[in-house]
Amino acid sequence: MARAALRSHRPAFVGTAVAALFAATVVSASTTMLWTTSADGLSAHARHRLTENGVGDTATVLLIGSVYMSIFVVASTMGTAVVQQHRELALVRSIGARPRQVRRAVAVQALAASVPAALAGFALGGVLARFWFRGMVGHGLVPAEVPFRFSWLALPVCLAVAVVTSALAAVLSSLRFSLLRPARALDEAAAGRRGLGLLRAPLGLLAVAGGATLSMLLSRQPADEAGEGAFLVLILFCVGAGLLGPRVVGPAARLVSAVVGRLGGGAARLAMLNVRSQPRRFSAAVVPLLLVVGFGLTKIAIHTTAQHHTGSAGSTGEVWMDYTGTSLYAGFAAIASANTLAMISFERRRDLALLRVVGSQRRQVRAMAAWEAVVVAGTALLLGAAISLATLAPMLSTAFGSAVPHLPWTVPTAIAAGTLLLTLGATGLPVAAALRRRAITVIGTT
Repeated sequence: MARAALRSHRPAFVGTAVAALFAATVVSASTTMLWTTSADGLSAHARHRLTENGVGDTATVLLIGSVYMSIFVVASTMGTAVVQQHRELALVRSIGARPRQVRRAVAVQALAASVPAALAGFALGGVLARFWFRGMVGHGLVPAEVPFRFSWLALPVCLAVAVVTSALAAVLSSLRFSLLRPARALDEAAAGRRGLGLLRAPLGLLAVAGGATLSMLLSRQPADEAGEGAFLVLILFCVGAGLLGPRVVGPAARLVSAVVGRLGGGAARLAMLNVRSQPRRFSAAVVPLLLVVGFGLTKIAIHTTAQHHTGSAGSTGEVWMDYTGTSLYAGFAAIASANTLAMISFERRRDLALLRVVGSQRRQVRAMAAWEAVVVAGTALLLGAAISLATLAPMLSTAFGSAVPHLPWTVPTAIAAGTLLLTLGATGLPVAAALRRRAITVIGTT
């Protein structure tokens, strides 16, 4: 069962493996950097320099952030891969497969995708950590006398994050579905599930409320402490958005799609209907993107706003370290979102073929997919900007007397352009590949 799923849903598991590979690479690099910059065996002068620059604290924050991002993104990608198999899982249940056999099959799939990726990511993380370490030495954050030390401790951490997270996400994504009666499972596989579940909605609301409360508390703290706490606020808001999923993404997507429907023609209106009718599918692609937008805007705005009000964005090394970590997070989430969009586009190849059969031309189908990408990008930009502003406003108001961050126009322009190009590419390439095949052939083989 697992082997058949891996063959028939190959793009989904390739996407999962890529997400696990990038997760393991970032976690391995972060763990190695934390080990390298520890004070063990160093001279008093070197220890003082590391403490003065806050290297140990920064390395710890980066490791925690990378583990969080890894768990969040790998679980989301693996969950999407399992959800795309619901029809097949329902069919095997209808011919006698037991719930535990279904769960065992998806767990084997997760292990097959994540174990090789975790091992490769561990090795690549050592290479990345070395370049990262050289940059820290070059910017004066780490004394030249501190040696680079490779850490084998990163291997179990990578396996725990990538493999355990993938396996748990696969089992949990199939747990409720595997327990349904076969007829109900087939019905839900065709129509999709509307509710969020008993735990997901309360936990999502709790995360959002926790982020708002912590943001207000940090607004009463000194600027340096508030800036350090902003990372946790951002994480809470993003976790809340991820858990609430369609309940948050859906209204924002409807707003963006309404604008798109007015700007475009028939293809744009069809894209608008597709997005509105499948909120779960598109929210899975939006959530990693809003992480990119939220992290990028927040981290950059902290420094540019300080530069605008005080004339200093911080030390060169501090700014470099902050932007480097943000780039890793943003790249990680961007890859996850591209994977999810590509997986969605691949799984829709039969729907695209049906459009061709009823008379749609290839350019019309490509235009519809492009407008869908615009809606996804616009929704991620809207929600990511809202999360960033909610994170920054109380702290900036206390520190500088203004809740509005100062950003050069090039920053939001670059983020918006990058987000749009990512969605267009991740959606357009699989659609173009699907359109190269004869429509009737695709319908007969899927």
